[in-house]
Amino acid sequence: MAVEREKMVQQATEAPPEQVVYGNLLLVASIGGIALMVVTFLLYISGLVAPHFPLEELPKYWGRGISAHEYVEATKAPVGWGWLRLVGKGDYMNFLGIALLAGVTVFGYLVLLPAYIKRKEGIYSVLVAVEILVLVLAAAGIISAGH
Repeated sequence: MAVEREKMVQQATEAPPEQVVYGNLLLVASIGGIALMVVTFLLYISGLVAPHFPLEELPKYWGRGISAHEYVEATKAPVGWGWLRLVGKGDYMNFLGIALLAGVTVFGYLVLLPAYIKRKEGIYSVLVAVEILVLVLAAAGIISAGH
């Protein structure tokens, strides 16, 4: 009887294959994103890759109490997805790892959605589809919070 109960508990706690794939994707992307941030930050602070805005001039703007808008104007910093055109610059190269970490959830949900649809799990299918939609619309700047 104890063996049967143990088997039932094990079956109840096993994750479906798509959730294992999703978890592994998050693990690999998290490690990769953090490693990419470390490497690109070291390239930036070492001076091996020239920045868009000189590192030594940043402190002049930090202590001035200026608004984000004034900072963007003074440093000619891009807004929104404009950083992509500066990805070859040391100070914007760092954004690659952040973008990887931010985007991996959508790709993971794209793994889960077909499996939920195939198993006719309506609530999970709708929740995942809505989450994908919200994340994509937010990334595109179509929806935002606090405005």
